[in-house]
Amino acid sequence: MTDLAVIIPTLNERENIGEIIERIHSTLNTGQFEIVVVDDDSKDGTADLAREYAAKLGNIRVVQREGKLGLASAVLDGVKATDASVIGVIDADLQEPPETLPRLLTGIEAGHDIVIGSRYVEGSSIEGWGYTRKFISRVAIWLAWLLLPATRGIQDPSNGYFLVRRDVLNAELDPKGFKILMEILVKCDYGTVAEVPIDYVGRVRGESKLTSRQVTTHLGYLNKLRNDPRNRKGAKNRLPLGSPPG
Repeated sequence: MTDLAVIIPTLNERENIGEIIERIHSTLNTGQFEIVVVDDDSKDGTADLAREYAAKLGNIRVVQREGKLGLASAVLDGVKATDASVIGVIDADLQEPPETLPRLLTGIEAGHDIVIGSRYVEGSSIEGWGYTRKFISRVAIWLAWLLLPATRGIQDPSNGYFLVRRDVLNAELDPKGFKILMEILVKCDYGTVAEVPIDYVGRVRGESKLTSRQVTTHLGYLNKLRNDPRNRKGAKNRLPLGSPPG
């Protein structure tokens, strides 16, 4: 199995971190992988519990940062902490099923540079979301398609569950907020993108990190990416393929 590091950004996720670590270990137990927990100075002991799992299970790194520096920048710090050839990103809130990691990895091994766990391709589902949450998600994607040509043809460019080849991360990334995938799609050089359907569920434990302030930050972030010269170049030179691997 491909050398893989799964990065989990955390902020006050003690209720969930143990389960997601165990599920990733159970899912990838036959392959070469590691888990990188990047914690934004949680006050509930998230990092301490992750260290307990590291001592018990091995192949787990815990990076603890001072202050709330943001999910997207946590991903970059996770990349710096590992030398794995494939980088995976998954939220700690258990809304995305880590059991689909092998399917995403199959897409990488088939030759795709980026493989997204998608909520919006055929075969996917979303449970536990009300109308408002679904509307916000759809609007975020529509805005990305409108402003960022490199995201067009991708059904779920705003999700935080994806795998990417390390050598694709060859651009200077300066992500703000909680959506690093869109910046990778706009700024980085890559070949094809595949999407794998997932069964997405609403958060069961802990508090959502989505706030009105984050929505405002995200809008500013979209505007910044829209004005990046690589945005238009990306539309011309990189045509993502939004189909799941065979």
